[in-house]
Amino acid sequence: MYRRILVAVENSPADRTILTHVSDLARLTGAELLLVHVADGWAARNFDQLQLRESEEMKSDRTYLEHLQADLVGRGFIVETRLAMGDPASELVRVSQEQGVDLIAMSTHGHRLLGDILHGATADRVRHLVKVPVLLLRAQ
Repeated sequence: MYRRILVAVENSPADRTILTHVSDLARLTGAELLLVHVADGWAARNFDQLQLRESEEMKSDRTYLEHLQADLVGRGFIVETRLAMGDPASELVRVSQEQGVDLIAMSTHGHRLLGDILHGATADRVRHLVKVPVLLLRAQ
């Protein structure tokens, strides 16, 4: 069924929802997990072009991914992490294609209209740009 699941995490309480669900799914299917966080601040979006150093936010995000990985590995999962930089939807699509995942899992916030414009519609863009299933769970 699923061999490799990309789990989009945002370094927020919303991650609890998707990680709880996906860890159960991975346990049932024996899938490996690929945790991906996309840093999208100014430094992250200009990191390569301007040859910048990692911002404090990016360092915090990397530490967060390492903590999640340690927790999941401690519970018996095979877990890799990626800290991507740039536009979240574009980066999630790129990483999913490069890493050969067969499911993308992410939480949504249930924004509507103006909220989608202000906060972006990352989940909507991702689901339209990939050829693998996308599991969307509303954050609790």
